Amino acid sequence: MKVRIDYGVCMGDKNCNIVCPEVFEFDENQLKSRVKVDVVPKHLEDAVRKAARECAVQAIIIEE
Repeated sequence: MKVRIDYGVCMGDKNCNIVCPEVFEFDENQLKSRVKVDVVPKHLEDAVRKAARECAVQAIIIEE
């Protein structure tokens, strides 16, 4: 699984960082979340899916 963020949509509310800090981090310069990994580790896939579901603006895009 790969994941990316649509930065044109991201509101920077940090929810994904809370749900899965191993994959998402907050960029203080851009005031948006960003993805820290190229490929999501298998054991974190469910957390990434949860972060995507909980993203208010649906800025998280999952590529299976």
